[in-house]
Amino acid sequence: MRDAEVFADEIFGLHVQQATEKCLKAWIAAIGEVYPFIHDLGSLLRSLEEKGYNIDSFEALQQYSAFAAQIRYGSLLETDQPIDREGAIALVSRLYAAAVDQVRLAGE
Repeated sequence: MRDAEVFADEIFGLHVQQATEKCLKAWIAAIGEVYPFIHDLGSLLRSLEEKGYNIDSFEALQQYSAFAAQIRYGSLLETDQPIDREGAIALVSRLYAAAVDQVRLAGE
């Protein structure tokens, strides 16, 4: 999905949002909390922050919340700035690694 000519930003953004949401919810569940049934990445990040986790490095992922619902209603991009796909992939990869660590800790 790195190729913007093959996959529109709306599609790529939706997948970034979904991957982020699932990682955050796995992390929240792994620490013994009940995650809310929402798609707002900022709220999910705040849930972890309230439990004492430093989520500063993942703050940029909040911008992908818009892709959760609006993608279903057509184009949502109001900017000429394309998504930094490599940056998004790297950030979601770091979040995934952090979530996996929490799940592993919960299993010990």
